[in-house]
Amino acid sequence: MTHLRAIPAVVVGAAMAFCAPRVARAHAEPFSWVSVWIEDGGVRGQVTSHVVDAAHALGGTAPESLLVVDFVQRHCSALEAATTPLLQLELDGRRVTPTWTGCKPAPERRAVTLEFELPGAAPARVQYSGPLHTWEPGHETYFNLYRNGQLAHQDLVDTGHAQCVYDTGLLQSRGAVIRRFLAEGVHHIFIGPDHILFVVGLLLLGGKVRRLLKIVTAFTIAHSITLALAATGRVAPPAQFVEPLIALSIVYIGVANLLRDRQEHDRRVWIAATFGLVHGFGFASVLRELGLPREALAWSLFSFNAGVEVGQMCIVLAVAPLLGLLHTHRPTLALRAAMAGSAVVIAAGTYWFVQRTFLT
Repeated sequence: MTHLRAIPAVVVGAAMAFCAPRVARAHAEPFSWVSVWIEDGGVRGQVTSHVVDAAHALGGTAPESLLVVDFVQRHCSALEAATTPLLQLELDGRRVTPTWTGCKPAPERRAVTLEFELPGAAPARVQYSGPLHTWEPGHETYFNLYRNGQLAHQDLVDTGHAQCVYDTGLLQSRGAVIRRFLAEGVHHIFIGPDHILFVVGLLLLGGKVRRLLKIVTAFTIAHSITLALAATGRVAPPAQFVEPLIALSIVYIGVANLLRDRQEHDRRVWIAATFGLVHGFGFASVLRELGLPREALAWSLFSFNAGVEVGQMCIVLAVAPLLGLLHTHRPTLALRAAMAGSAVVIAAGTYWFVQRTFLT
């Protein structure tokens, strides 16, 4: 009976121990900050870590001791050595090792700050990979980049978004900006099933290659307009409105294909242009994640659009000849394939609409 009476106390004690704060494992503020200043004289920066994370990096130091100036000064070299492998910065595609210039407590953030300089002149491209402290699930690193004292770029890096890139837009980097955003445009088309399906839906009813290229180009011109408006901040509809609307545009294409009379005038160019305006806002969200260089905004927008156009042309040149052969030699089979394909387009668009409207 004595043992039975002790059971509730043991259970309560175990629960309290489980729920108690575990400084060695995690803390309530899983954030860090990496800031970089690009100036005429070179590149400098700061790394700010919560005292719990800094203590973990040091291998078990009491976190509160890192708020004491004398203690931090005595262990500055150890802090720098522990932070060096955590700071993953690349300038112009080359991993750089910081030259540490000092460290100090940051009591207002319950953190410790380390200052550094980076070798070389002002870079054309800066890349940061993180987060800084991967030992802690859910850790996030705020990345800030300044040009001549002005904030030029901000990003939040975590395990789901582990890399951010900023092109400074310097004259010598124009070629790099064009190459990067051209490739990003092509890449985005090929990894975006909704955009691919929209384009394929426009092609299902066939037509001469010249006609199909006109349809896709109308789509590109239209989304270029809204992409530029959104990228420059003039129009910024919320993603929770844009993404379901993109899904509905895919459904519309499939339904229009099923209901279209063969004698009806081909309106696909106008349909592509109309819904291209919507898709442009979707592309803009991708560009925001990439970090548009303000000084090379026009070049990056032009290059990204050109990349999207190249990707779409690849789809047209892959699909159109096959559809053309079917329409020429097996018209009945071609019609059935178009109807079946349109049904698939409707089903996928409906799924994305439900997912983006009710499940996110």
